[in-house]
Amino acid sequence: MKPSRVLIIGSGPIVIGQAAEFDYAGTQACLAMREEGIISILVNSNPATIMTDLKIADTVYIEPLTVDMITRIIQKERPDGLLPTLGGQTALNLAVALADAGVLEKYNVRCLGTPIDTIKQAEDRELFKQLLISIGEPVPQSASISTLEEAREVARTIGLPMIVRPAYTLGGTGSGMAHNLEELETVVTRGLANSPISQVLLEESVAGWKEVEYEVMRDNADNCITVCNMENFDPVGIHTGDSIVIAPSQTLTN
Repeated sequence: MKPSRVLIIGSGPIVIGQAAEFDYAGTQACLAMREEGIISILVNSNPATIMTDLKIADTVYIEPLTVDMITRIIQKERPDGLLPTLGGQTALNLAVALADAGVLEKYNVRCLGTPIDTIKQAEDRELFKQLLISIGEPVPQSASISTLEEAREVARTIGLPMIVRPAYTLGGTGSGMAHNLEELETVVTRGLANSPISQVLLEESVAGWKEVEYEVMRDNADNCITVCNMENFDPVGIHTGDSIVIAPSQTLTN
């Protein structure tokens, strides 16, 4: 059923891993809703954005991006839809927190686009790993840990170097590579502190591998379109922000 009032959560301050593209995406969402006759209710803590211009959304709240504040906005505005996937890590975490707190169910707010369970599967490193295994996708050796002692044990089993990936930080906050035990303790400590659920995935390093990306669009009828494929000039291990991406891929045949 087509929603009539949709709450859009912005990404807040512009930070590395969560930058201006979310302002663009949220702005386009507001404009698209206006074309469809849907009332847009936008909340973002960052006034230095295009999306918070009063000409973009029907209602604008420049408020802290917290569960309490979003709940109060929902109580007042009574949206029937929530769009959290255009606000980066901040909006995704808030959507999950609102669902876990029972707010979405209490006020009958439907999460649009990506369902809450799917967000959790993508954000929780262990759940995502198990999902890939269940559909037969190969994954590097890995283990989820929540303490430094567990990290040392995994390092003895899998070996170093190792990739450290905190859960619920898809923007990359707190992640890194560990080449020795000293680095492992430093990066894991940082990762556990940055993960909202104090969970880190330790993964076998694939540094040096060829890195190829595919941009794919998919709808709810399971139609898939590959927009383009790209190849990173540098191998895995060089940060995307320090590398060059070439489209289409130069070293793979059709």
